[in-house]
Amino acid sequence: MARAPLTPLAVSLGDPAGIGPEVISKCWDNRSAFALPTFVAIGDPRSIAAVWDGPIELVEDPRQADAAFDYGLPVIQLNAPRSDVPGQPSVAGAHTSLDSLEIAVGLARSGSAAAVVTGPVAKEQLYAIGFSHPGQTEFVAERCGVSPGNVAMMLAGPTLRTVPVTTHLPLSEVSRHLNSALIEARARAALRGLERNFGIVEPRLAVSGLNPHAGEGGQLGREEIEIIAPAIAALAAEGWRVTGPHPADTMFHARARANYDAALCMYHDQALIPIKALHFEDAVNVTLGLPIVRTAPDHGTAFDIAGQDRADPRPMAAAIRMAAESAALRAQAP
Repeated sequence: MARAPLTPLAVSLGDPAGIGPEVISKCWDNRSAFALPTFVAIGDPRSIAAVWDGPIELVEDPRQADAAFDYGLPVIQLNAPRSDVPGQPSVAGAHTSLDSLEIAVGLARSGSAAAVVTGPVAKEQLYAIGFSHPGQTEFVAERCGVSPGNVAMMLAGPTLRTVPVTTHLPLSEVSRHLNSALIEARARAALRGLERNFGIVEPRLAVSGLNPHAGEGGQLGREEIEIIAPAIAALAAEGWRVTGPHPADTMFHARARANYDAALCMYHDQALIPIKALHFEDAVNVTLGLPIVRTAPDHGTAFDIAGQDRADPRPMAAAIRMAAESAALRAQAP
């Protein structure tokens, strides 16, 4: 079985009523088949026992996980006020999921864990307990002392990596929020992330247009001329290998993908549709621009199937593997 040459990974269980406990347990069950390194889960072990009858090894320190890993799923126990029922999210479960995330990030920041892998959370429940961030990405960035504007969400699969400049916005608001400074910030985070997390010495970034046919020389919109092209020019002047703006409808076939290491896209679906079409089971959400490695499976809580033994563990396994690979590359960097 593969072992990371670093401290174990910290995996937050996510919402205890979602599929996080099930897929993390299945990852331990299939650790050899999935070639997974040592990891420690953080959360309420009762949420695991509710969906899985395998062995659990309670540990107090991630460094104890390696010795326990062959005997059971190592778990750092959180004492939730009550256990959650699979498929029935609660405010108490939201507190548990937030606590597990906080501890996982703290362990990675202190060096006690090599990286953080986050299970899926329910934003509605988190908002009910006063969570003020758009998502886990922004929360992790704040805890690491990094401005959310200097991080980027990358969706990474075996043959494609995409980064959206804007994320959870109505399509009608995308153009209003786009500006050259934002594009440059996302691009720099992506390029530096390709170097640090993926070991690419001279990363190549392809930048999409916003409008059909990348604006058709201004006939179908001027964002490419007034916002996107100036950002690309500024990045190129810094020595980065950046091209575009490219028509989005011709960026993602196999021949085009061979010309870049990641695609920077202007809005959520422009980035996520191609990655999910190509790599629905094994795309990983990676947060770039952080002092720690953070990955997540590219799926949600799936309350509708929680507790039914139907959740696919492959996305979580891919996130764990990528976290370990990225942590190892960072550790080897001069």
